[in-house]
Amino acid sequence: MKKDIIINSTLNEVRIAILEDNQFAEFLVEMPDKERSIGNIYLGRVSRIVSGINAAFINIGKNQDAFLHFSDVDESLENIITDEEDDEDDEENFNSDIYLSVPKTTNGNKKISGNANRKKVSEIVTENKLIKLSKKQRDPSDKRSKGFDINLVEGQNVLVQVTREAYGSKGVRVTTRIGLPGKYTVLLPFESTIGISKKIYSRQERKRLRYLAKHSLPNNFGCIIRTASEGKSDKELVKDWESLLKTWEEIEKKVKQTTEPGLVYQDMALATSVIRDLFTDDVQKVVVDSKKLYKDILSYVKWTAPQLADRIELFTDKVSIFDKYGIERELEQTNKRKLNLPSGGSIVIDKTEAMFVIDVNTGKSVSEKIQEQNAFKTNLEAVKEIARQIRLRDMSGMILIDFIDLAGEVHRKKLYMAMRKALQRDRAKIIVYPLTKLGIMQITRQRINQYIQEKLTENCPVCNGRGKIASRAVLLSSIERWLKNFRSKSREFRLILEVHPHVADYLTEGTLSKLSKLMIK
Repeated sequence: MKKDIIINSTLNEVRIAILEDNQFAEFLVEMPDKERSIGNIYLGRVSRIVSGINAAFINIGKNQDAFLHFSDVDESLENIITDEEDDEDDEENFNSDIYLSVPKTTNGNKKISGNANRKKVSEIVTENKLIKLSKKQRDPSDKRSKGFDINLVEGQNVLVQVTREAYGSKGVRVTTRIGLPGKYTVLLPFESTIGISKKIYSRQERKRLRYLAKHSLPNNFGCIIRTASEGKSDKELVKDWESLLKTWEEIEKKVKQTTEPGLVYQDMALATSVIRDLFTDDVQKVVVDSKKLYKDILSYVKWTAPQLADRIELFTDKVSIFDKYGIERELEQTNKRKLNLPSGGSIVIDKTEAMFVIDVNTGKSVSEKIQEQNAFKTNLEAVKEIARQIRLRDMSGMILIDFIDLAGEVHRKKLYMAMRKALQRDRAKIIVYPLTKLGIMQITRQRINQYIQEKLTENCPVCNGRGKIASRAVLLSSIERWLKNFRSKSREFRLILEVHPHVADYLTEGTLSKLSKLMIK
């Protein structure tokens, strides 16, 4: 499969499109008024414990407390304090923005030597009153079905990392499984085990990677070896660990100096983190339309994976990069409630507070004489489009799909298998259930980022939030794209923008306003 990464940068946002075989497959966006916090690490303070829902609310210095479910409290904190046994995990059990820690230089298979005077994490835990788990919580297998016995106390400090963005009225979700992601490995400061991605199938390669990690990492540090590590040299992997150790040491210093809840580590900007996590050998090219971003990405890739540097291109055409690759037109489809299918059918997508509901409708097609064949054909077309829209719109939580009724059990099974196959490329954890007797398919998808419309819209001020309007940041980006296309065709220098007062305030606020920057550009 051929992959391309297209990056569009404006004054107000960075948009990233991932193409698979020239088809728009995934969309990511970073905006100033929709702060991205996944992967960030905070020194938090327990503000409230609600035993009835097995959770605590953590003050992390934001307007809204973070949500910490007791199943997200890592036993490894106790392991570090008591030096007890550890448990093993794989890359896919963590978010794409994950966990780490590491040490200084190495030669060959010599262990990376950490700072001899560096305090253990357990000492930092004690100094900062970070949480210690009760020994009763040793077996995580029954976490969600039984109660918890954890030493959480209101007012206690705890180091947490964001695993899910805020959405709706809910705040961010956090975990105490702290870590920092690298290009090839995920290093765990609170664990001493080594996990290897299940996607590395070679037994010999798994053995090599495990041996290298065991003989390179310092004591009390663990790691997860990512899929991208396969075939990489010892030198490349050790370089990754060394860099991450330096980052972790900086976090430790900041934690020691911090007394109030707040940010102690901010993950990379969106564009760089996408390059870190997704720019692998199967990506043919990365195209960027910003000189600054191009230089930043090129510098990062030359340091982490120099063999891929020649695949990064600077886009210099006068036309918008998303228009050039046909992405803008397809992106508009993500705003639509109804999408047409090739044979005349359609799908209708609705969002409720609790779930997404998708209805598949048959069209006027009469190319098949048998109704069952018509329904099956339309359903298969719907499967492909629904799987694509789930990724593009970043739907998550519960998704219910009402397919056209199928009488034949063979067709029902084929439809179920087709959906599983169509969603294989999805990076989020996803479970597909067979059709019910009513012809409804149930899907659950891991919630990490906000739904795309939550990012691009804001509550309507007229109807008190029952409707949505384009956010001011999105409007500014639309204006900038229009101006760029206009300037490519005209030499006119005088333009008047007619906007709502709400938008005018946004454009003119600040010493160097967004309007001034737009004029200069």
